[in-house]
Amino acid sequence: MLIVGNGRVVTRDAQMPFLEHGAVAIEGDAIQSVGEEAELVAAHPGAEYVDAHGGIIMPGLVNCHTHIYSGLARGLAIKGCNPHNFLENLEQQWWKIDRNLTLDGTRACAYATILESLRNGVTTIFDHHASFCEIPGSLFAIRDVAAECGIRACLCYETSDRDGEEKLAQAIAENAEFARWAAAAREAGDHMIAAMFGGHATFTLSDETMDLMAEANDGLTGFHIHVCEGMNDVWDSRENRGGIPPVERLLQHGLLGPDTMLGHCIHVTPAEMDIIRETGTHVVNNPESNMGNAVGCAPVLEFFRRGIDVCMGTDAYTHDMLESLKTFLCIQRHNAAMPNVGWGEAMQMLFQDNARMASRYFGREVGVLAPGAAADVVVMDYPTFTPLLADNIDGHILFGMEGRSCRTTIVNGQVLYLDREFTTIDEQRIDAWTLEQAKVLWGTLNGRRY
Repeated sequence: MLIVGNGRVVTRDAQMPFLEHGAVAIEGDAIQSVGEEAELVAAHPGAEYVDAHGGIIMPGLVNCHTHIYSGLARGLAIKGCNPHNFLENLEQQWWKIDRNLTLDGTRACAYATILESLRNGVTTIFDHHASFCEIPGSLFAIRDVAAECGIRACLCYETSDRDGEEKLAQAIAENAEFARWAAAAREAGDHMIAAMFGGHATFTLSDETMDLMAEANDGLTGFHIHVCEGMNDVWDSRENRGGIPPVERLLQHGLLGPDTMLGHCIHVTPAEMDIIRETGTHVVNNPESNMGNAVGCAPVLEFFRRGIDVCMGTDAYTHDMLESLKTFLCIQRHNAAMPNVGWGEAMQMLFQDNARMASRYFGREVGVLAPGAAADVVVMDYPTFTPLLADNIDGHILFGMEGRSCRTTIVNGQVLYLDREFTTIDEQRIDAWTLEQAKVLWGTLNGRRY
């Protein structure tokens, strides 16, 4: 038995949303009970105790869209990279990186991303991977790093026509093999690793490739695909697909549904929104990345008005979900020219829709502190100088916290990060090895030693 106490508890459970002097009792990989600390400590004498030091005890955060393959890009300047539009950004930067990413490079990226996520209170990630240098085994390499570090992870590979038939076949095979493995693992009771079937974007996916994806997946899982991030999908549909819009193409090839998540959806039409809603497909918004790539502001407020489920991700622009939360609210208000919109949508995306998507894929209730739910718990340092009450928690989180407020991270009942120190891994050894892999990648890209 493990008790997390000496803090205020934010549960995300409507039955008991807030406890001023609360605690969470964990048995194995599940939450056993939530209540007043004195009562839980008395009920479980001798339990291991994690001290929250007066901070906020809350459910671990979920990132519904990230890219592990960008993990070694921090500080990187690629010679000749000077993009003037979204496609040039892909060609000059991200596709160059993934075309030179070996299996060891993929492992290093996974370490960098996962450790940074755990430091920021993120206990579950949905990753969309690309390493066209070495595709076979790449998802399994990430799986092994995720298992070693202890994070909950849903993985897929970025199928694309952009590098030819051999690489396309390898990408489809990697998705299918990993999806089969994940299905068997879940049947055996593994709730830590899941799979989706990845696709890059409709402008790099032919109709034939979409059919191959559906056939290889064979109903095992949902799809994770970028849609209308830039205008490239729209132009491609007009010039090469007989005017059939991107979302309609996905519908025609059987790639939509409640298990599918479409990234970005900035330039979708009202008719495409209706298809997304009617099929129960999810959208995942990545506000900071969209601003950084200068591709536009997704019409998330309209998605909500139409009854579309919208999740929140980072697109690896950051690993801090609270940073994405703040950015989302600002860009939506700026775009609408209204300072009173987006609050409810922001909170629903991060704390409800993300949690539901994670619960769907991992077969456990995620994102809530309640009996029987997955024991994914974080402690955030947060000294208050204004009243913190049950009805203003979200305001404190939005305007007072950031990912770096996290001092302790527990995933699946395992204390992975305690008082800002990793407990189960040798961080210095991993960082040193990751640095060497970054030097290899950077040297390959720029033709020099680092």
